[in-house]
Amino acid sequence: MNVCSLSGNEIFCLAQKGFFPGEIVVGNSVRSLGLAGSIGSSFRTLAGGEVENITALISEGRHAAMSRLVDEARRHGAHGVTGVTTELSSLAGYTEFLSQGTSVTASTAGHQFFTTSASGTELYCHLDAGYVPISFVMGNVAYALGIGRGIAGGLSTMAKGEVQQYSEMYNRIRHLALFRMRREAASAGANAVVDVRIDLRPFGPGVVELLMTGTASYHPAFAPAANDPAKVVTSELTGAELFSLAQMGYAPVQLVMATSVYSLGLAGGIGASFAALAKGELDELTQLIYGARENCLRLLKDEAASVGAERVIGNRLQIRELSPGLIEVVAVGTAVRRVEGVAPRSQTLPFQAIVRDDDSLVMSGGGAAGFATSLAFGSGVERGVQRRINPSASFIVVFVFVSMFIATLARMLAQH
Repeated sequence: MNVCSLSGNEIFCLAQKGFFPGEIVVGNSVRSLGLAGSIGSSFRTLAGGEVENITALISEGRHAAMSRLVDEARRHGAHGVTGVTTELSSLAGYTEFLSQGTSVTASTAGHQFFTTSASGTELYCHLDAGYVPISFVMGNVAYALGIGRGIAGGLSTMAKGEVQQYSEMYNRIRHLALFRMRREAASAGANAVVDVRIDLRPFGPGVVELLMTGTASYHPAFAPAANDPAKVVTSELTGAELFSLAQMGYAPVQLVMATSVYSLGLAGGIGASFAALAKGELDELTQLIYGARENCLRLLKDEAASVGAERVIGNRLQIRELSPGLIEVVAVGTAVRRVEGVAPRSQTLPFQAIVRDDDSLVMSGGGAAGFATSLAFGSGVERGVQRRINPSASFIVVFVFVSMFIATLARMLAQH
């Protein structure tokens, strides 16, 4: 008897491609940063930017867990693993890296062993659109804001407009993680990475990990990467979207990203505070957010044009408040263009390949895990969760404080 994590729709779709579910497979690795590494990373977080030893620790742990997952799948006689995920958690003061997925076997011989982050339905779409899976790939960066950059950025926030220190750091980190994922794919012989996911996770005091994962694949219509990361196509579109694009003769070129961090500024903040006392639109905030959004989209268009794309699709624009009066706008999408020879194998997708499978087990809150999650998602650190922008309350507090100070000073002058 086998136990798998695939739904009925996934099993149906995989069967159409000659694959059948096997056992759930896992791989893990428990690691410690060590005393020397902890001291070194503490000093590095003060300087800001990437914390290389933590990046290396996380990368090594994730890859060790993946290697053990592959070994277990091979012992079961599998030809591949679908639905691969990679997680990390705290265990007795150490860090455990866990990878898991469902092994699959092929009905015919000659299949190269593969690992993929795609579900069974996504894998069906990928295969029909010509993307042959090779391996689950990752790219990560552990970074800290740092005191130095924090002071410089803090001074910049006194003025209204973009805070270049923050914008440049976030843009550089996101593209570095993307480069590392593409490099890993190129070394595996792939010329594309599909089903890309972007995740931001806290890792210790003042450190955040940016993780990108996807499935390194080979598409015969794309030029071979020849171990060159710059030639690897990347996409965060769904399998059904890739199939539909292929029917129209389009294919992804690159995952494109842009970040703009803007400050309301001290003068603008005080002005907004007075405006917030009266009902109506806050012009300062409206114009600030509009300008940040336009700048972010301009950067996204420039990046897409630089790689020869015709348009950007699937764009998601997220606006978050980093601190009172300081906002970040993030834009992510896939740049696409027309490519010869990308037509899918089938005319239409089966219903089972596009239906959504809902989870019947949902757990949230309670216990130490729920408390830790609330801390992680409720903190001011960069997270993939939108937060409502409401700096007016903070500015009103400042306004009241300034008014009390002026009143006290006036009384003192009157007494003299």
